[in-house]
Amino acid sequence: MKWRLFFICYFTRTKKSKKLVRVNIMNTNAKNAKPFLKWAGGKGQLIPAIEKTFPTDLIKKKNLTYIEPFIGSGAVMFWFLNKFPNVKKAVINDINGDLTKAYSVIKNNPKELIDALSALQSQYYKLSPEEKRRNFFLKKREEFNSRHLDDLNSTVLLIFLNRTCFNGLYRVNSSNQFNVPFGKYDKPKICDAATIMADSAILQKVTILNGDYKETLRHATKKTFFYFDPPYKPISKTSSFNSYAKDFFGDDEQRRLKLFCDKLSAKKYRWLLSNSDPKNIDPHDNFFEKLYSGDSIFIDRVKAKRSINSNASKRGEIFELLISNYKK
Repeated sequence: MKWRLFFICYFTRTKKSKKLVRVNIMNTNAKNAKPFLKWAGGKGQLIPAIEKTFPTDLIKKKNLTYIEPFIGSGAVMFWFLNKFPNVKKAVINDINGDLTKAYSVIKNNPKELIDALSALQSQYYKLSPEEKRRNFFLKKREEFNSRHLDDLNSTVLLIFLNRTCFNGLYRVNSSNQFNVPFGKYDKPKICDAATIMADSAILQKVTILNGDYKETLRHATKKTFFYFDPPYKPISKTSSFNSYAKDFFGDDEQRRLKLFCDKLSAKKYRWLLSNSDPKNIDPHDNFFEKLYSGDSIFIDRVKAKRSINSNASKRGEIFELLISNYKK
Protein backbone atom coordinates (compact mmCIF):
# COMPACT_ATOMS: atom_id res chain seq x y z
CA MET A 1 0.00 0.00 0.00
CA LYS A 2 1.39 3.42 -0.92
CA TRP A 3 0.91 6.27 1.51
CA ARG A 4 0.11 9.69 0.15
CA LEU A 5 2.12 12.75 1.03
CA PHE A 6 -0.16 15.41 2.54
CA PHE A 7 0.45 19.14 2.43
CA ILE A 8 -0.98 21.53 4.99
CA CYS A 9 -1.59 24.91 3.39
CA TYR A 10 -3.11 28.20 4.33
CA PHE A 11 -3.94 31.33 2.38
CA THR A 12 -2.66 34.79 3.25
CA ARG A 13 -2.49 38.24 1.68
CA THR A 14 0.81 39.82 0.63
CA LYS A 15 1.70 43.31 1.83
CA LYS A 16 1.83 44.66 -1.72
CA SER A 17 -1.37 43.05 -2.90
CA LYS A 18 -4.67 41.86 -1.57
CA LYS A 19 -4.34 38.76 -3.69
CA LEU A 20 -4.56 35.47 -1.79
CA VAL A 21 -1.38 33.40 -1.87
CA ARG A 22 -1.14 29.73 -0.91
CA VAL A 23 1.63 28.92 1.55
CA ASN A 24 2.75 25.35 2.28
CA ILE A 25 3.60 25.08 5.95
CA MET A 26 4.15 21.33 6.32
CA ASN A 27 4.17 18.00 4.61
CA THR A 28 3.61 14.80 6.47
CA ASN A 29 3.45 11.08 5.89
CA ALA A 30 0.91 8.59 7.21
CA LYS A 31 3.74 6.48 8.58
CA ASN A 32 4.17 9.12 11.31
CA ALA A 33 0.70 8.40 12.67
CA LYS A 34 0.52 8.04 16.44
CA PRO A 35 -1.94 8.80 19.29
CA PHE A 36 -3.16 12.40 19.30
CA LEU A 37 -4.14 12.19 22.99
CA LYS A 38 -2.22 11.35 26.13
CA TRP A 39 -4.13 8.39 27.53
CA ALA A 40 -3.75 6.49 30.77
CA GLY A 41 -3.12 2.84 29.98
CA GLY A 42 -2.01 3.58 26.41
CA LYS A 43 -0.33 0.61 24.81
CA GLY A 44 2.61 2.30 23.07
CA GLN A 45 5.17 0.80 25.42
CA LEU A 46 3.69 -2.69 25.08
CA ILE A 47 3.81 -2.83 21.29
CA PRO A 48 7.02 -4.94 21.14
CA ALA A 49 5.44 -7.53 23.45
CA ILE A 50 2.15 -7.37 21.60
CA GLU A 51 3.88 -7.87 18.25
CA LYS A 52 5.52 -11.05 19.49
CA THR A 53 2.11 -12.57 20.17
CA PHE A 54 0.56 -11.85 16.76
CA PRO A 55 -0.42 -14.89 14.65
CA THR A 56 2.05 -14.45 11.79
CA ASP A 57 0.16 -16.69 9.38
CA LEU A 58 -2.97 -14.54 9.70
CA ILE A 59 -1.57 -11.03 9.65
CA LYS A 60 0.42 -11.72 6.49
CA LYS A 61 -2.68 -12.67 4.52
CA LYS A 62 -4.18 -10.29 2.01
CA ASN A 63 -7.42 -8.39 2.69
CA LEU A 64 -7.15 -8.69 6.46
CA THR A 65 -9.67 -6.81 8.62
CA TYR A 66 -8.45 -5.33 11.90
CA ILE A 67 -11.02 -4.62 14.63
CA GLU A 68 -10.36 -2.83 17.91
CA PRO A 69 -13.55 -2.58 20.03
CA PHE A 70 -12.01 -0.36 22.77
CA ILE A 71 -9.89 2.10 20.81
CA GLY A 72 -8.66 4.47 23.54
CA SER A 73 -5.61 6.36 22.28
CA GLY A 74 -5.23 4.00 19.33
CA ALA A 75 -1.51 3.29 19.81
CA VAL A 76 -1.79 -0.32 18.66
CA MET A 77 -4.13 0.51 15.78
CA PHE A 78 -1.88 3.24 14.34
CA TRP A 79 1.15 0.97 14.66
CA PHE A 80 -0.66 -2.07 13.23
CA LEU A 81 -1.95 -0.29 10.12
CA ASN A 82 1.52 1.05 9.36
CA LYS A 83 3.25 -2.25 10.07
CA PHE A 84 0.87 -4.39 8.03
CA PRO A 85 -0.20 -2.54 4.84
CA ASN A 86 -2.07 -5.65 3.69
CA VAL A 87 -4.93 -4.71 6.03
CA LYS A 88 -7.90 -4.07 3.78
CA LYS A 89 -9.95 -2.21 6.36
CA ALA A 90 -10.07 -1.44 10.05
CA VAL A 91 -12.95 -0.92 12.46
CA ILE A 92 -12.57 0.94 15.74
CA ASN A 93 -15.14 1.49 18.46
CA ASP A 94 -15.47 3.11 21.84
CA ILE A 95 -18.33 3.82 24.23
CA ASN A 96 -16.83 7.27 24.83
CA GLY A 97 -18.64 9.60 22.43
CA ASP A 98 -16.19 12.48 22.94
CA LEU A 99 -13.37 10.21 21.83
CA THR A 100 -15.05 8.79 18.74
CA LYS A 101 -16.08 12.31 17.68
CA ALA A 102 -12.43 13.28 17.84
CA TYR A 103 -11.41 10.39 15.58
CA SER A 104 -14.10 11.37 13.07
CA VAL A 105 -13.07 15.03 13.08
CA ILE A 106 -9.42 14.13 12.54
CA LYS A 107 -10.42 11.79 9.72
CA ASN A 108 -12.73 14.23 7.94
CA ASN A 109 -11.74 17.77 8.98
CA PRO A 110 -8.06 17.86 9.94
CA LYS A 111 -7.32 21.31 8.50
CA GLU A 112 -10.20 22.96 10.35
CA LEU A 113 -9.09 21.26 13.57
CA ILE A 114 -5.50 22.46 13.14
CA ASP A 115 -6.62 26.03 12.52
CA ALA A 116 -8.78 26.07 15.65
CA LEU A 117 -6.14 24.42 17.85
CA SER A 118 -3.42 26.75 16.59
CA ALA A 119 -5.52 29.80 17.46
CA LEU A 120 -6.34 28.40 20.91
CA GLN A 121 -2.68 27.58 21.55
CA SER A 122 -1.59 31.11 20.69
CA GLN A 123 -4.25 32.53 22.98
CA TYR A 124 -3.23 30.23 25.83
CA TYR A 125 0.50 30.97 25.54
CA LYS A 126 -0.16 34.69 25.93
CA LEU A 127 -1.93 34.24 29.27
CA SER A 128 0.06 35.23 32.34
CA PRO A 129 0.32 34.81 35.31
CA GLU A 130 -0.60 31.19 36.01
CA GLU A 131 -3.90 32.14 37.63
CA LYS A 132 -5.17 33.48 34.31
CA ARG A 133 -4.33 30.19 32.65
CA ARG A 134 -6.08 28.28 35.40
CA ASN A 135 -9.25 30.37 35.03
CA PHE A 136 -9.11 29.97 31.25
CA PHE A 137 -8.76 26.19 31.67
CA LEU A 138 -11.73 26.03 34.05
CA LYS A 139 -13.84 28.09 31.68
CA LYS A 140 -13.03 25.76 28.78
CA ARG A 141 -13.69 22.70 30.94
CA GLU A 142 -17.12 24.06 31.82
CA GLU A 143 -17.79 24.78 28.13
CA PHE A 144 -16.75 21.24 27.18
CA ASN A 145 -18.95 19.74 29.90
CA SER A 146 -22.00 21.63 28.61
CA ARG A 147 -22.11 19.09 25.73
CA HIS A 148 -23.67 21.79 23.53
CA LEU A 149 -20.74 21.97 21.11
CA ASP A 150 -20.54 20.74 17.55
CA ASP A 151 -18.11 17.91 16.83
CA LEU A 152 -15.26 20.17 15.73
CA ASN A 153 -15.34 22.43 18.79
CA SER A 154 -15.87 19.48 21.11
CA THR A 155 -12.70 17.92 19.72
CA VAL A 156 -10.77 21.19 20.00
CA LEU A 157 -11.59 21.39 23.70
CA LEU A 158 -11.00 17.67 24.27
CA ILE A 159 -7.45 18.00 22.94
CA PHE A 160 -6.89 21.31 24.75
CA LEU A 161 -8.00 19.88 28.10
CA ASN A 162 -5.97 16.72 27.56
CA ARG A 163 -2.81 18.75 26.96
CA THR A 164 -3.31 21.27 29.76
CA CYS A 165 -4.90 19.25 32.57
CA PHE A 166 -3.05 17.53 35.40
CA ASN A 167 -0.93 14.62 34.11
CA GLY A 168 -2.74 14.58 30.77
CA LEU A 169 -5.57 12.43 32.09
CA TYR A 170 -8.99 11.89 30.61
CA ARG A 171 -11.48 11.18 33.37
CA VAL A 172 -15.21 11.73 33.75
CA ASN A 173 -17.57 11.19 36.67
CA SER A 174 -20.88 9.31 36.69
CA SER A 175 -22.55 12.40 35.18
CA ASN A 176 -20.13 12.32 32.23
CA GLN A 177 -18.42 15.50 33.43
CA PHE A 178 -14.71 15.88 32.72
CA ASN A 179 -13.26 16.59 36.17
CA VAL A 180 -9.45 16.54 35.91
CA PRO A 181 -7.86 19.65 37.51
CA PHE A 182 -5.56 22.20 35.90
CA GLY A 183 -1.98 21.20 35.06
CA LYS A 184 1.00 23.54 35.43
CA TYR A 185 2.81 23.34 32.09
CA ASP A 186 4.78 26.18 30.53
CA LYS A 187 4.17 25.52 26.81
CA PRO A 188 2.11 22.36 26.29
CA LYS A 189 1.85 21.28 22.65
CA ILE A 190 -1.84 21.89 22.10
CA CYS A 191 -1.64 21.90 18.29
CA ASP A 192 0.34 18.98 16.86
CA ALA A 193 -0.37 19.54 13.18
CA ALA A 194 1.97 16.81 11.91
CA THR A 195 0.32 14.12 14.02
CA ILE A 196 -3.19 15.24 13.12
CA MET A 197 -2.46 15.10 9.38
CA ALA A 198 -0.68 11.74 9.62
CA ASP A 199 -3.54 10.30 11.67
CA SER A 200 -6.08 11.67 9.22
CA ALA A 201 -4.32 9.91 6.37
CA ILE A 202 -4.32 6.52 8.07
CA LEU A 203 -7.92 6.89 9.30
CA GLN A 204 -9.21 7.08 5.73
CA LYS A 205 -9.62 3.30 5.68
CA VAL A 206 -11.01 3.08 9.21
CA THR A 207 -14.69 2.76 10.12
CA ILE A 208 -15.41 4.59 13.39
CA LEU A 209 -18.17 3.31 15.70
CA ASN A 210 -19.57 4.63 18.97
CA GLY A 211 -21.44 2.07 21.03
CA ASP A 212 -21.28 -1.34 22.62
CA TYR A 213 -18.23 -3.36 21.61
CA LYS A 214 -20.37 -6.34 20.61
CA GLU A 215 -21.62 -4.40 17.57
CA THR A 216 -18.16 -4.65 16.00
CA LEU A 217 -18.84 -8.31 15.14
CA ARG A 218 -21.14 -7.20 12.33
CA HIS A 219 -18.11 -5.75 10.54
CA ALA A 220 -15.96 -8.88 10.71
CA THR A 221 -14.93 -10.55 7.48
CA LYS A 222 -13.61 -14.05 6.85
CA LYS A 223 -10.07 -12.93 7.72
CA THR A 224 -10.37 -10.74 10.81
CA PHE A 225 -8.14 -10.09 13.79
CA PHE A 226 -9.58 -8.58 17.01
CA TYR A 227 -7.48 -6.67 19.54
CA PHE A 228 -9.14 -5.81 22.86
CA ASP A 229 -7.88 -3.16 25.26
CA PRO A 230 -10.85 -2.83 27.63
CA PRO A 231 -10.97 -0.69 30.77
CA TYR A 232 -8.53 -2.44 33.06
CA LYS A 233 -9.50 -4.25 36.21
CA PRO A 234 -8.24 -2.00 39.07
CA ILE A 235 -5.24 -3.55 40.80
CA SER A 236 -5.76 -1.65 44.06
CA LYS A 237 -8.46 0.24 45.92
CA THR A 238 -6.97 3.56 44.85
CA SER A 239 -6.27 2.79 41.19
CA SER A 240 -8.82 2.61 38.42
CA PHE A 241 -8.65 2.72 34.66
CA ASN A 242 -12.45 2.71 34.47
CA SER A 243 -13.24 6.43 34.44
CA TYR A 244 -13.14 7.19 30.72
CA ALA A 245 -16.88 6.76 30.32
CA LYS A 246 -19.72 7.38 32.72
CA ASP A 247 -20.60 3.68 32.96
CA PHE A 248 -18.42 1.59 35.27
CA PHE A 249 -16.64 -1.43 33.76
CA GLY A 250 -16.54 -3.85 36.70
CA ASP A 251 -16.03 -7.57 37.10
CA ASP A 252 -19.42 -8.39 35.58
CA GLU A 253 -18.40 -6.49 32.45
CA GLN A 254 -15.09 -8.38 32.37
CA ARG A 255 -17.11 -11.62 32.44
CA ARG A 256 -19.43 -10.36 29.70
CA LEU A 257 -16.39 -9.58 27.56
CA LYS A 258 -15.11 -13.13 28.10
CA LEU A 259 -18.40 -14.50 26.75
CA PHE A 260 -17.99 -12.32 23.66
CA CYS A 261 -14.47 -13.66 23.19
CA ASP A 262 -15.90 -17.19 23.44
CA LYS A 263 -18.31 -16.29 20.66
CA LEU A 264 -15.45 -15.09 18.48
CA SER A 265 -13.54 -18.29 19.12
CA ALA A 266 -16.57 -20.34 18.14
CA LYS A 267 -16.64 -18.42 14.84
CA LYS A 268 -12.92 -19.15 14.33
CA TYR A 269 -11.81 -15.53 14.72
CA ARG A 270 -8.50 -14.94 16.44
CA TRP A 271 -8.26 -12.35 19.18
CA LEU A 272 -5.78 -10.80 21.60
CA LEU A 273 -6.74 -9.03 24.82
CA SER A 274 -4.67 -6.95 27.25
CA ASN A 275 -5.54 -6.28 30.89
CA SER A 276 -4.02 -5.54 34.26
CA ASP A 277 -2.45 -8.26 36.36
CA PRO A 278 -4.07 -8.43 39.82
CA LYS A 279 -1.07 -10.42 41.03
CA ASN A 280 0.87 -7.14 41.17
CA ILE A 281 -0.98 -6.54 44.44
CA ASP A 282 -2.16 -9.99 45.50
CA PRO A 283 -0.14 -13.02 44.33
CA HIS A 284 -3.16 -15.22 45.11
CA ASP A 285 -5.62 -13.28 42.95
CA ASN A 286 -6.48 -15.66 40.10
CA PHE A 287 -9.37 -13.67 38.62
CA PHE A 288 -8.18 -13.82 35.02
CA GLU A 289 -6.72 -17.32 35.27
CA LYS A 290 -10.14 -18.57 36.35
CA LEU A 291 -12.05 -16.42 33.88
CA TYR A 292 -9.92 -17.33 30.88
CA SER A 293 -9.30 -20.97 31.74
CA GLY A 294 -9.14 -23.65 29.08
CA ASP A 295 -6.65 -25.39 26.80
CA SER A 296 -7.37 -23.05 23.89
CA ILE A 297 -6.61 -19.81 25.77
CA PHE A 298 -3.11 -18.59 26.56
CA ILE A 299 -2.02 -15.98 29.14
CA ASP A 300 1.34 -14.18 29.05
CA ARG A 301 2.68 -11.73 31.64
CA VAL A 302 4.63 -8.79 30.25
CA LYS A 303 6.39 -5.92 31.96
CA ALA A 304 5.01 -2.40 31.74
CA LYS A 305 5.71 0.94 33.34
CA ARG A 306 3.04 2.85 35.20
CA SER A 307 3.35 6.23 33.48
CA ILE A 308 0.47 8.13 35.10
CA ASN A 309 0.27 8.26 38.88
CA SER A 310 -0.02 11.23 41.23
CA ASN A 311 2.65 9.64 43.43
CA ALA A 312 5.98 9.64 41.56
CA SER A 313 7.34 6.85 43.76
CA LYS A 314 4.62 4.52 42.41
CA ARG A 315 5.47 5.08 38.75
CA GLY A 316 7.39 1.85 38.55
CA GLU A 317 7.48 -1.42 36.68
CA ILE A 318 4.47 -3.70 36.88
CA PHE A 319 3.11 -6.66 34.94
CA GLU A 320 0.19 -6.68 32.54
CA LEU A 321 -1.57 -9.59 30.87
CA LEU A 322 -1.81 -10.54 27.22
CA ILE A 323 -4.56 -13.12 26.69
CA SER A 324 -5.23 -14.82 23.36
CA ASN A 325 -7.08 -17.74 21.81
CA TYR A 326 -4.06 -18.86 19.78
CA LYS A 327 -0.44 -19.78 20.30
CA LYS A 328 2.06 -18.19 17.95
